[in-house]
Amino acid sequence: MASIQTNTHANLQDIVLVDYEATCAAGTGLNAIRTAINTQTSGLRKNDIANSGLNTWIGRVGDIDGYSWPAEEAEWQSRNNALIDIGLSQGSFLNSLAQLKAQFGSARIGVVMGSSTSSIDRSEEAYHHLDEQGKLAPEFIQDKVLNPHSPGLFIAHRLGLDGPNMTINTACSSSAKVFATAARWLNAGVVDAVLVGGADTLCLSVLHGFDSLQLVSESPCRPFDTNRDGINLGEAAGFALLAKASAVTQHSDVRLSGYGESSDAHHMSHPHPKGAGARLAIEQALQQAGLAASDIGYINLHGTASRANDHIEGNLLKAMFCTNTLTSSAPLASSTKGWTGHTLGTAGILEAILAIEALKSGIVPGTLNLQEVDPEFGIAMSAQNQTAKLRHVMSNSFGFGGNNASLIFSHTTQKGLQ
Repeated sequence: MASIQTNTHANLQDIVLVDYEATCAAGTGLNAIRTAINTQTSGLRKNDIANSGLNTWIGRVGDIDGYSWPAEEAEWQSRNNALIDIGLSQGSFLNSLAQLKAQFGSARIGVVMGSSTSSIDRSEEAYHHLDEQGKLAPEFIQDKVLNPHSPGLFIAHRLGLDGPNMTINTACSSSAKVFATAARWLNAGVVDAVLVGGADTLCLSVLHGFDSLQLVSESPCRPFDTNRDGINLGEAAGFALLAKASAVTQHSDVRLSGYGESSDAHHMSHPHPKGAGARLAIEQALQQAGLAASDIGYINLHGTASRANDHIEGNLLKAMFCTNTLTSSAPLASSTKGWTGHTLGTAGILEAILAIEALKSGIVPGTLNLQEVDPEFGIAMSAQNQTAKLRHVMSNSFGFGGNNASLIFSHTTQKGLQ
């Protein structure tokens, strides 16, 4: 029996995104990512992780290679924290945060991070440097890094934030759920603003762990294609600042209009065969937003390119968004993992941001590498980008263990026409 956790009475009409930013294989910073989307340039590359040898493609952020830790920050060293620091430094994000800190004070800004691996890369490295007695070398004794809460702790340290702080670890839905937690904090008056985010990086444990599940493709991934044969793994960091519109003078003109969360606990790694938990999350997001399925103009699908995930998600979307056959009322839909790879616990916020970008620009990303849409699916898909005037967009994240989340974002005005 699937169960759902959510606040059905929360008023989300007033919760806006003040600013947002992302870094992934497709680009360091949103400006670079926008260029990659517009030119349909994938960030995937042949696997070049040291000591791996696994025949696959990955979404690696090359800028991490040149990152150097100052001596006074050595206790925070990890690949994951380096990516967080790089991601935070892009665009106007830190300036927007500084304005919120000046307005509200650091104790009234919460932090909710999502991650599935935290700094497991550093743990992996530590085990390669055990001393003769099998003990950790001194430089790897990092209680704030070898810790599932590492992303949240590092954000607080890096940005001087003293408010409530947590890290959500619910597999691939981790950084989608951060929006729901932030909304509850804001509606409860716990804080005046929330920094939400996600960060996950690649390492041997991630690559070979997924390969042991026979989920990894040797080719660039092909979500929803008839001949799809597995996923490509990626790394990314994404962040957003949320506040009530009545409390801030400037924001992105995008609001969080609905969220849904569920945990169907069907299987450790296989989704529920009928998408029961995923359906609950989508239904709750629509209910909370006060929208019908036909109001959604674009859906950024979880779309990992695994045989099972795409089959179940595709059929679920067909049942929920298409009454009989393809109609003009069916939303546009795509998976953006051909640009980024599957970024694990960061997939939720990264793909939410890509959906928001479509909402604001009217450029709807295609599904890269798509050649022949699996005929079982009732949602129209294209490899090519499309244009549309959108009012509401949805982003879905479905993780291991049946951890599901669905988010809806809308214009703050009647700007969109979809």
